Parts: sequence; structure tokens; C-alpha cells
Amino acid sequence: MRKILFAVATILLLSGCYLDDIESLKDDISELKERMAQYENLLEVLNKRLYIVGYESTNGGYIITMSDGAKLNVRNSSSFIEIGTNGNWYIDGVDTGKSAQGEPGKAPEIVIGENGHWWINGVDTHTSAEPQHGKDASEITAIALVDGLMTFTFSNGRALSIQATAPEITLSQPAEGYTIDQRQWFRLLPQIKNSDGTSFTWLVNGTEVSKSLELHYVFAQTGSYTLEFRAKNGVGGNSETVTLTVKAKTYENNITKVFDYFPAPGQFINSMPAATDQDTDESMRIKAETALTSNNIITLGGFGGYVVMGFDHTVVNKEGNDFVVLGNAYSNWAEPGIVMVSYDANGNGKPDDQWYEIQGSEHQKPSTIKNYEITYYKPATEPEDPNEPNYIKWTDNRGETGYVSKNSFHKQSYYPLWKGDSITLKGSFLKSNLVDQSGQGTNWVNPAYEYGYTDNWGNNDKKGHIDISWAVDNNGKAVALQGIDFVKVYTANRAQAGWLGEVSTEVSGFKDLNLE
Repeated sequence: MRKILFAVATILLLSGCYLDDIESLKDDISELKERMAQYENLLEVLNKRLYIVGYESTNGGYIITMSDGAKLNVRNSSSFIEIGTNGNWYIDGVDTGKSAQGEPGKAPEIVIGENGHWWINGVDTHTSAEPQHGKDASEITAIALVDGLMTFTFSNGRALSIQATAPEITLSQPAEGYTIDQRQWFRLLPQIKNSDGTSFTWLVNGTEVSKSLELHYVFAQTGSYTLEFRAKNGVGGNSETVTLTVKAKTYENNITKVFDYFPAPGQFINSMPAATDQDTDESMRIKAETALTSNNIITLGGFGGYVVMGFDHTVVNKEGNDFVVLGNAYSNWAEPGIVMVSYDANGNGKPDDQWYEIQGSEHQKPSTIKNYEITYYKPATEPEDPNEPNYIKWTDNRGETGYVSKNSFHKQSYYPLWKGDSITLKGSFLKSNLVDQSGQGTNWVNPAYEYGYTDNWGNNDKKGHIDISWAVDNNGKAVALQGIDFVKVYTANRAQAGWLGEVSTEVSGFKDLNLE
């Protein structure tokens, strides 16, 4: 019986050892596969002609980022060799005291000498390579970053080198530097080699102003400026500088261009400015431009009617309020217009870039309706009743319908004569403050909103001034604009004040508050 028990115990012991050997063998195979995968990945990088844009050390090894965004993992058993700022070879962060010598642009020859030291380009660094002894042929023993090449050396002496360079910058400039007028956009686009994975920084006289590749900047003050461009990836960085002279120039402090005039129906339409059925969009644009550049007034009609204006300079965003759009508001009678702003991002001088809304006091209120849309319909004939309440029909995208009323004070057609049978306008709808104080329809008032609109406060009231920093995008997120080149104003209310007629925004001019 004892012999049987001994035999069984022996078999179990041998079986346990056998299983341990199998697991150990599996681990060895797995490790070998991992090392071979590293080698194959490096070969694939070479075949794809990729280059290295960054690397970082982790507890488990090195993570190397390629120009296509791929990540290459290298085990931490390798030594890392580089040239220090003092020009010496550094191995695993330790100064060897040996000057880095070699042919520029050529990968260093790295071997483990018979004395067990690292030898670089035939020079003994007197640094022990003991941890790298005894590795098989597929194991990486050293990684070197030298002269724009990252070289992976294997224990059998084979080496693979992959380009690993900082971005290269070409930034040309005239012999005497650049020159530009103040309050005009200055654009400069560097040429970058090895740009994948690169971050950019522009500095003006040492102060960071942009993180974009192209500089798009406006200078309010005259003088001489030094512009520095920096490009950096995970391997390194470079920089270039240019000089700029900003000259003084005198500008008009008013509207100098009307790009579009599209009013909604209203009691002053076809009279401010005058229009006939022979007019066109272009002829009315010219009439609106003539009026505004001559400090005369135009009407935008009811909700959604708009005008798009421009200037002979960029309105710079400085500390505090920057501009005011003039109207004809007075005490207890506001006809608020929402203000949109844009800058000439593409440099073509046209208002075809993104628009941003000036976030006034009503922007976030529950009563404000975003993406409101209204359609007005041209009446077949003019009414016989000079006070016809059901004059110009409208419908909106909320299922409501109503009319723009006519009054005996204004006998001309209220529908824009040069437009078709219907017009559709869009924007943010603001609930008006309109109220009849008499209760009998004889004493209408429309108090101003707190801030952020035009034709809301009197032209000389600072509460009507606007800060460019109030601009928000379509999602209501604040945007940082250096300056603006275009302003769009549209009527924000859809309201009738009895015998006074509809609430309609008027525009009579523009002032750049920062223009000296």
C-alpha cells in the first residue's frame, strides 16, 4: 500500500513540474512574440515612410508616436542614448563625460564592447552595458536619438533608424521687414516640414497671441513689432522671427459700405429709402448705402428685416465697449435690433464668414425664441381702409399667423416693392416690452432692454454701447474676437403698437468708440 501511495505522489509531483515547464515555455514564447512584434512594427514604419513626432517614457517602456498618429510601444529593458545640452553622450539620463562625435545626419554605431561597456562610434563611454548582455537577436538593447534620427539597436548588432526631427520652418520676409497700416488684418502663413503632430505658437513682442499655423492679427497701435513663430512636436521645436512696422492711417468713423439690405414689411418701407416697383435688390442696396454713408436713416421694417454693413477699417476689440450702431430711439420708445458681428477670416473683403450674435440682456431669457422664422405675404391689392388691421399676412414656424396693420399716417405700400410674392426671414425673437399705459390704445410705450441692442437707447446714451467680447457662436459659447469688419442688424420684435404701427428697427449710423 505504501508503495502505491509513493508512486502516486511521485506522478503528481512530476506532473506539477511538467505543468510549470509548460507555463514557463508559454511565457517565453509570448515574450518572443512581443519582441518580434516590435521588430516587425519598426519595419512597417520604414516601409510606410513614416517619421517620429514624439516619444515619452513610461513605467512599462517607451511610447513612440508616428506621423500617422500610430503609437509604437517599446519595452523598458532598452537603454536610451542621446546628446545632452553640453554636447556629451547621455545614457539613461547620465552624462558619460564623452563628447558626442560623429557624422551629422548619420545614425551612431552603438555596440557593447568586449569589456561590457557601451561603445559609440568606436569610443568607449566607460558606461556599463551589463543589463543588456545575453539578450537574443530580436531584443532591442539601445535607443538613440541623434541628429534627427531615432536608432533602434538590437543585440545582434543590427540597427534600424527612423527619422525623428523637430518641425522645420520656412518664414520669408522682405529685406526691410513687413509694413502694414494700423487697424488692418496682418496675415502670415509659414511653410512647415514635418508638421504632423506639431503645435504652433505666435508671439508679438514676446506675448502669445495665437495657437494657429497662420497668423491673423490686427494692430491698433503704430510702431515696430517683433513676431516670433514657434513650431514644436514631441521630438523638439524650432522658431523663426520677422519684423513688422505698423503705420498710422486716418479712417472714416462711420459705415462705408452696405452689402445687403433686406427689410421686412413696415410703415416706413418704400420711403426710407424711397423705392418703386422698378427697383432691384442691388439698386436698393445702393440707396441704403447712400443713406447710411450720408448719416441719413433707413428702416428695417418688422421682425427679421436686416441690413449688413462694413467699414474702411477693422473695429478692434479693446478693453470695455467698442462700438455703437445708431438708431432713433428715445425715452420709453425702443425698437430694438439684434446685432451680429463677423470678421474677414478668409480675407476676401466680403461678409461671407461666420456670424456671431452680440449676447444682449435678453439672450438667455426663457421668453426668447431662437431660430424663429417668419414668412410675409404680398397683398394682392392695397386696402381701401387706410387703417386696415388685416393688411399683410404672416405665418411663422410655430404655427401662428397674423397681420401687419396699416395706418392712415403712411399711405404707401408697406410691402417691399422690389421683392416677390413672399419673403421669409429668420433670427432670434425677443419678447417686446410694449405696453399701452392708457388701457385705451392711446399711450403706447416700449421701454428699452438693459443692454446689447441697437435702436434701444438714445444715440448719446452709453447704455447703447456694445462690447465685441459679448459675441457668442450659434451654441451660445463666448468667442474671443480680435476685431470685426462687418455688422448685421435685424429687427428683434414682432409687435404692433396700435395707431403707432409696428415696432421696426431703424439704423442711422455707426461709431467706432476706439477710433481716435
